[in-house]
Formats: sequence, structure tokens, C-alpha cells
Amino acid sequence: MESLQGVNGDSAELEKQLLDLGRRARRASRVLALAPPEQKNRALNAAAKILRARKNDLHEANAQDMAAARGKALGPALLDRLLLDDKRIASMAQSLEDIAALPDPVGRVLETFRRPNGLRIERVSTPLGVIGVIFESRPNVTADAGALCLKAGNAAILRAGSESFFSARLIHACLVEGLRAAGLPEDCIVLIPTRDRAAVGAMLTGLGGAIDVIVPRGGKSLVERVQAEARVPVFAHLEGIVHLYVDAEADLAKAEKILLNSKLRRTGVCGATETLLVDRAGAEKFLAPLVKLLLDARCEVRGDAATQAVDQRVKPASEQDWSTEYLDAIISVKLVDGVEGAIDHVETYGSHHTDGIVTENQATADKFQREVDSAIVIHNASTQFADGGEFGFGAEIGIATGRMHARGPVGVAQLTSFKYVVHGDGQTRA
Repeated sequence: MESLQGVNGDSAELEKQLLDLGRRARRASRVLALAPPEQKNRALNAAAKILRARKNDLHEANAQDMAAARGKALGPALLDRLLLDDKRIASMAQSLEDIAALPDPVGRVLETFRRPNGLRIERVSTPLGVIGVIFESRPNVTADAGALCLKAGNAAILRAGSESFFSARLIHACLVEGLRAAGLPEDCIVLIPTRDRAAVGAMLTGLGGAIDVIVPRGGKSLVERVQAEARVPVFAHLEGIVHLYVDAEADLAKAEKILLNSKLRRTGVCGATETLLVDRAGAEKFLAPLVKLLLDARCEVRGDAATQAVDQRVKPASEQDWSTEYLDAIISVKLVDGVEGAIDHVETYGSHHTDGIVTENQATADKFQREVDSAIVIHNASTQFADGGEFGFGAEIGIATGRMHARGPVGVAQLTSFKYVVHGDGQTRA
């Protein structure tokens, strides 16, 4: 794989080596599909120990990426996504162990039924095959994506963004050591070791039939390109335009706590709230305190006329703001006419990712959760719970906002397909 680093600029040679990489991953997937759960778990647990042992090496690799990113004048939110500190390295290793501890998703009998002619038919879960993951600045995606694919019996072909190049390489090396320790093919998890953008285009063609599904994990431009050019199925979310609606019957203290966490815990994650909607009937009670809370926490507020009137620090919101994923300490705020108005706004401007409601009225909450057609709909909790780890999946390969196959956090169960196994006793068809 290292040989790919020397072929930048030679498109024919790069394509040849990428096709070979795809063939190797396909061969490894056949071995992995039959691997017993214990062997996959050994690989994951071994990789977790190696990540912890190589913490200092990870810091050095990440420092290279951070220095290069600062040289490009990347913003604070992007730098935060790229950073690997002790806590995040420990969390990455723990995620591998959490994934290992999950029930094995392969070979489960999902349904059994018997036909009048005596045939017994089972629907049994199977791996998807080879999954291509294209991601940008978050180096931890290397571990999460590789581990989830492995647990679900899939080979993974990973393409990290240039910003996380050195961090991703070292994390991948730890995963490969884990595979080797468990006696699994090293090509079960492949990292494309080149920054050449042509590698993305090659993956989108499927690498000669090697890739079964593509998962893009990154900004809007990346996901739009993948959805436009991919010749294989895609699990994707275009962007996370996340709303939090505060109803007139909300508890103010609860709303303040939830809003602060939803927006500012980490501004660069896809579950961060980007638009606050406040019930017009509760504006006198909620609008000024919530806006002041955000502003005092150094969050820029862009609001409608009513929101601008409560604090001179509020900037006017444009039409574009209602459909913007800021991924920064910026939020848009608007008054709406009750839950109906909130639902209408979410439907008009949302991305079907994650949306939340704060209210003590259960009927109102039920209506919001029933009628808002997003992958995740939350009542009285932070929108930043939109995360596979928080769902008990160990980690996630992304949040899918489509409606085919997978929706919401894509964990090990969503990285499987199924086949029908038919048991007979000499039956023939008339």
C-alpha cells in the first residue's frame, strides 16, 4: 500500500494500484465473512490495546496534521474535529472494545416461516461485502469505520482526508496490528495511502466491482459529489441542519440546559443544533433568557425581527441562515406559531437528520415526534445524543438520512444484508 504514495501525478499507475487494492480487499472479505465472532473480537481488543500503547506516537502524528491545518488557517471548529488529545485517544480505544462486546450481527436468523408445502424458510443476516468509506478531517473515523465494518464481517477501504493524513495512517497501522494478532488478513481494513484526489473518483466507480457500498463522512461538497458520481449504493447524509423547538409548555431551566448542550458542547458535530425555534405563545417567558444564554456563552445569534428586538447583540438572519449548517458557534433563532409552525419550518428547511422538542406536554411531544420525518427525533434531551455510541452501537460509521436500508446512526446491524435459507425434504414445484 505504501507504493501508492509515490504515484501522485501518474493517473494510470494510480488506477492500476487502486484496482489491485480493491481485489485484495475483496479476497479478504470472503475470509472475514466466515470468521467466527471470537476472532473478530480478538482483533478489535488487540487494536484497542495497541492504540493506548502508541498514544505518544499518535500525538506526534496528530501534531503534524494540526500544524498543517493551522498553516491553512482552518477555523476553530475544524481544528477541534482534527485534534486527538488523551481523552479522545482513550475514547477511540474504548469504542473498539465496546464494538467487540456487541452481539455479533452476522448469521442471525431474523425471521423463520413455513410454507404450506412444508418448506422452512429463514432470513439470515449476512455481511454487505466491501465498504468504501470516504471521510475528511476526523481521524477517529479511521478506527470507528474500520472496527464497525470488521465486526459486521465486511472488509473496509478507507480514504482519509488530507487534513487527517498522518493521524489516520497511524490509527490504521494499529488496526492492522490487531488483525495480524488475530490471524485475519491485513487487507480486511485498507487505508488508501495517498492524498491524490483521483483516489476518490476511483472509489466512486467501485474499483472494478470490488466495492459494494460507499459511505461519505464529511462536508456538504464531499457528500454531494459522492451522491452525484457514485456508481455503487451510498449511505449518506447531506448535512445536519438540526432544530431545537422550545414549546410554550416547556420547563425554562430544562430548556436552557438542553439548548446550551445541544449547541455548544461541540459545535463541529453533525448533531449540533443550528436553529432554535421558540413558540410565539411562550416568547415572553423563553425568548430573552434563551437568547441571552447563548450570547453570554459567546455564541453568535442571528434572528428574526422578534429575536433582534430582545437583545441588541442579535444579528439579522437572512433567508439562507435557516438552511445553513454552521458547524460553529453560530445559531439562527426564530419565533413560530406553536408545534404546527415548528413542524412546518423543519419540513421546509431541515435536512431530515436530527430535530428536538422541549415541552412538558406529552401530547405535543408525541405530535412532533410523529410528524417530523427526520432520522432522529428527540424529546427533552440534547440533540447531541445523535451519535451511534450514545445509542449503544459502540460507534457509528455515519448518520444516514435516506430512507433505504439504513437510517439514523449506522452501526454494525445496519452494515449487514440478508439472504434466504430454504430447507426442504424433497419438495418439487408443480
